[in-house]
Amino acid sequence: MTKQSKEEFEKAAGGLVWRETGQGRQLLLIHRERYDDWSLPKGKLEPGESWPQAAQREVAEETGLAITFLEFAGVTTYYHARRPKVVLFWNMAVSGAAEVDTVGDQDQPEVDRLLWVDAGEAAERLTYPSERALVAQNWAVHP
Repeated sequence: MTKQSKEEFEKAAGGLVWRETGQGRQLLLIHRERYDDWSLPKGKLEPGESWPQAAQREVAEETGLAITFLEFAGVTTYYHARRPKVVLFWNMAVSGAAEVDTVGDQDQPEVDRLLWVDAGEAAERLTYPSERALVAQNWAVHP
């Protein structure tokens, strides 16, 4: 595999992880201490990895949860370290119990908190406008 040139964009993938509760639908957010932000689980593609494979791996690494794909959720784009970055997201459901509430995968040092939220709290907590818009769009389509 050749090294990416500065002109190419960075590729990443992630998920909008949903669960149904007695209080309604909830979305999983992650907190990263390094950036002091609340965001959706996501990360860079590894060499030879497809976008969906990366999304599944990143969600598992950052949350410790097994997921099932629902459908494609959308794309966000932004600049990171002066390079364009494209992130493809999928709607996902938790496979099995989703009782995790505060801490993700203990082997993942990047994420220090997990939080299940409703639509209003997602809009308030998410740090990045592009992720807020993506969540709002998907919440409206899949209430």
